[in-house]
Amino acid sequence: VQLQAFGGGLVQPGGSLRLSCAASGFAFSGSTMSWVRQAPGKGFEGVSTIYSRTGSTGYAGSVKGRFTISRDNAKNTLYLQMNSLKPEDTARYYCATSGGARGQGTLVTVSS
Repeated sequence: VQLQAFGGGLVQPGGSLRLSCAASGFAFSGSTMSWVRQAPGKGFEGVSTIYSRTGSTGYAGSVKGRFTISRDNAKNTLYLQMNSLKPEDTARYYCATSGGARGQGTLVTVSS
């Protein structure tokens, strides 16, 4: 299983970023996928999940209405569109399988 997240960076509060995760080594289209994050000095937090069978999505309360998860099964790629970013969204973001595999993550810093 290989998961490579990219698209992070420095953004001002209120700004937007789109994260991508390139997946390989497993049946991506049949896998429920998630984004999780780890803020500096804190534990992992689930951000969003997209289910393989139904395509339905779920979000943490802290990001609901601001973040959108999506997937392109033809490209084996997972996305996270993040709008109205807040300083408390600062974290390293990882894509993850339901089995717990995670890539190296991509750092998002929200600061003026």
